[in-house]
Amino acid sequence: MIPEADGRRWHDMGGELAGPVPGDEHDFALWEKRVDALVILAGLKGVFTVDGLRRVLEDMGEDTFKTMTYYERWVASLNQNMLEAGVYSVAELGERMAQVQARGQTYAEATDASA
Repeated sequence: MIPEADGRRWHDMGGELAGPVPGDEHDFALWEKRVDALVILAGLKGVFTVDGLRRVLEDMGEDTFKTMTYYERWVASLNQNMLEAGVYSVAELGERMAQVQARGQTYAEATDASA
């Protein structure tokens, strides 16, 4: 990615006005809590570093970065780092995703023994 004329990339807002920070509390979805836990555990296990997480986030590109939520970006970065570390392959990930999708769209469907 080509740096801006001032040498900074699109994500570097240091010293820029970004508007007010929302003061309301965010009720985290269960999947967001799980992503946060996975990032912490993978870091503790030495799968990647904060710098590795940040590198993928910064390389996403401005459009992708702006259209994904905070935790969507985190899970994408975690996945890329785990692929690069050889934790699993793209084929293994695809197979596992198919297994999860076959369980159903909701927790109730996934845990229904009669299905």
